[in-house]
Amino acid sequence: MTTIPSRLAQVSHLSSTPEETRRRVIDLYRGWARAAPEIVSMYAIPATPSYVRNCIRQKFEASRHVTDPRAIEVLLHKGRLDLQETLNCWKQTDHVMGILLKVEERPQRTFLQKFFEGRDEDAVRPAASGVV
Repeated sequence: MTTIPSRLAQVSHLSSTPEETRRRVIDLYRGWARAAPEIVSMYAIPATPSYVRNCIRQKFEASRHVTDPRAIEVLLHKGRLDLQETLNCWKQTDHVMGILLKVEERPQRTFLQKFFEGRDEDAVRPAASGVV
């Protein structure tokens, strides 16, 4: 497959109303959902497209609580950029697998608990953890 850098390029702009922002988020989600079969085949991921769609939905749901318009614009820009990089095959399989991995919720520990354990797990995360 030939890489065409501009095939998914869009001019970045700010949404003027919350309704426009909502429409842009839904369009981005639909773009990711429609790209799931292509992502599975391009990166030879051992998962079904429906599983990939479910993981993408979970990633979108994790940001549902964001209400600041500027933060939403940043998330939209990053999501569009991520989609473009994924579909242009500018990522390695490990980067794409980071989307599919489940985020492990760690119990909150105090500083002293971490100190007595002798390590700080929060400072070191695996490369493909999918955690930003």
